[in-house]
Amino acid sequence: MRNAVWLLLGFGLNLSVLAQNSATIKGIVQQTNSREAIPFASVVIKEKTIGTTTDNNGFFSITKIPSGKFTVLVSAVGYETFIQEVQLVEGQILQLKPLLKNKTTLIKDYEYTADKIQEKKENTGVSVIKITPEEMKRMPTYGGEADVAQMMQIIPGVITTGDQGGQLFIRGGPPVQNKVLMDGAVIYNPFHSIGFFSVFDTDVLSNMDVYAGGFSAEYGGRISSIMDLSTRDGNRTRFSGRTNINSFTGKVLLEGPMGPLRNGAANATFLLSAKGSFLKQSSTTFYPYVDSLGLPFNFFDGYGKMTLYVGDNGSKLNFFGFSHNDWVNFNQNSDLQWKSGGGGANFFLIPGEANVNIDGVFSYSNYEIGLNEAVSPPRRSVVNGFNFNVNFHQYYGTNRLTYGIEASGYSTNFEYTNGQYRKIDQKDNTTEFALFTRYKFMVGRFIFDPSFRLHYYASLSEVSPEPRLSIKFNVSEHFRLKMAGGLYSQNLIAANSDRDVVNLFYGFLSAGDIGMPKNFKGEPVGSDLQKARHAIFGAEFELFKNLEFNVEGYYMDFFQLISMNRDKLYEDSPGNSAIPDYQKKDLIRERGWSAGLDVLLKAEIKNLYIWVGYSLMALERSDEVRDYVPHFDRRHNMNFVASYQFGKNKEWEVNARWNFGTGFPFTQTQGFYENLGFDGNINGNYTDQNGDLGIELGQINLGRLPNYHRLDFNVKRRFNLGENTKLEVNVGATNVYNRNNIFYIDRITFNRVDQLPIIPTIGLNFSF
Repeated sequence: MRNAVWLLLGFGLNLSVLAQNSATIKGIVQQTNSREAIPFASVVIKEKTIGTTTDNNGFFSITKIPSGKFTVLVSAVGYETFIQEVQLVEGQILQLKPLLKNKTTLIKDYEYTADKIQEKKENTGVSVIKITPEEMKRMPTYGGEADVAQMMQIIPGVITTGDQGGQLFIRGGPPVQNKVLMDGAVIYNPFHSIGFFSVFDTDVLSNMDVYAGGFSAEYGGRISSIMDLSTRDGNRTRFSGRTNINSFTGKVLLEGPMGPLRNGAANATFLLSAKGSFLKQSSTTFYPYVDSLGLPFNFFDGYGKMTLYVGDNGSKLNFFGFSHNDWVNFNQNSDLQWKSGGGGANFFLIPGEANVNIDGVFSYSNYEIGLNEAVSPPRRSVVNGFNFNVNFHQYYGTNRLTYGIEASGYSTNFEYTNGQYRKIDQKDNTTEFALFTRYKFMVGRFIFDPSFRLHYYASLSEVSPEPRLSIKFNVSEHFRLKMAGGLYSQNLIAANSDRDVVNLFYGFLSAGDIGMPKNFKGEPVGSDLQKARHAIFGAEFELFKNLEFNVEGYYMDFFQLISMNRDKLYEDSPGNSAIPDYQKKDLIRERGWSAGLDVLLKAEIKNLYIWVGYSLMALERSDEVRDYVPHFDRRHNMNFVASYQFGKNKEWEVNARWNFGTGFPFTQTQGFYENLGFDGNINGNYTDQNGDLGIELGQINLGRLPNYHRLDFNVKRRFNLGENTKLEVNVGATNVYNRNNIFYIDRITFNRVDQLPIIPTIGLNFSF
């Protein structure tokens, strides 16, 4: 492993030396006040009309610049433009340190458009949405606290299955097929049970990239989507913080420099965040009509980070740790608890005399969940493991070479009893290794972004070669066509079936050798991996100034899936060798597909922000017994979000979100019968026995629930109490017009249970 890292490093440095026949400008763009890096800022050489945008670390590099005197312009939405004159000579690598000041005047339309178009002209951007904390805060919030879970629900292609314990599904992929990373560490369960809140504190995030499909070879181990979140560093110039209290949750965040300030900034910082819910206690006071025992959801999240800056060129080392806890208790009949924790270190290195930067991470994550129910045996799942990677980024004008190495390993421990009271348990360990390379280059108006990943699954002794490709054609300044596709694989599977409608219990296990050499069609199968193919086509354009339109059509072929077997009736023993595999194996093979159309329209004109997202989706699954439509097949889904700021200093803000979705499929009740048990003896006299009530179900998910729609609304008022001290009051409501959206109907009592009713909220935010 160490030799491979040094080989890759030497390869990158040699390439950088060969490319130094012209001048290079590189650096880190930061805010003036806190010295926080600014991602997606535009950096342009005025006289040559060439430029680039900063990455997630605020880093930029412009190569192949001829000798001479030039003007460098650095701009970003909400900041004043940075201007610096530079004199370059051949072979020079000039490091700049642009510091951008916050704007005190309104943003002009052309400035916003120029920054956005620059980034879109350089990157293919297929099926990826980059979201900043500022965008998250324009969503209606529960109690005045912006959250990743709320933002995810408005992204086209993302479906949530309920207000109470709903899960997120991205373009037909269940949660286990969606990889979630925070600072490079794997987060196995990013959303709390109630579905309103994620485990992340929005105030510690610098950006969030959501890849709904077609992602490059930098990411592996999942076959559907990627959520990649990066946290910001602590304030380098002063001690600061923020606290929030509302009818749902409470939070405290503290940050600041460690050690003396040098040149106006410290060389080390800290950032601490803690947030928790007291919904079970507060709901009996604020929302007694919901349930006499209160909403049974509570959680606590903690995050800490320390940053050490190496030199003054932007190189840094981060240490971080996190802890997430969740408790649910439904009327003393169901008790669920899960917790996760971990930590690690990541680094970002900019060698002074090489046109390359290097980043990497080493982290450890642990996740444990347990469910105790009055009517069924307990369930338990544990997964813990590590991941390590080193990535190299090489710049050649507008072209970019990225390559790296990755290693990961995890263990799983799972105990479960299915509906036929057959016990399923598994303990397993697995290790994975991967090499990848990616080269983005431009030819005329075309942007080509091919990549290749070689992923080795040690527990299966299987190598998975995974080619991927993304292409964009810049038809004009404001109109672009794009496409992407590739092959994807994963070993991790969910410790539950996708046929389960509500899964508060979400555990994990690895596929291993499932002992089924053929699929359900009788075809030989040489792999126990889950695999998928993606094909995506789309277009993006600016209809007017500050109005962006994006449309994508996709087809996801999940040609090999592995799932928990809900049809297991017999033990997998030599005495049952004549029994079909699908009736005795713990796991089964499935296949499926999803296809759809995602549309997103965004507009930001001075004080008004609009987001309109629409999804059309269809999907299907097949197993050994049947073809069926999964319960998360929502054919039509639409979100309309609007935010408006007003007042002399924009101290007032109004936010609204309206969501409409067609009904989910469900399995209808076909009839009832008396289920005689014969007291364990087939010779029993059934004429004098009283049987249990049996339910005869119809075809799986043939019915459809009523349509879902909901309006959320809130109003914010900000008070400036000092130069860095602010108070914000937030008043709002969820489900404003009290829509009775169905959750489920009890098949025996016929009692209907609805999603959450109207829930008014109030919150206070204080920052200093």
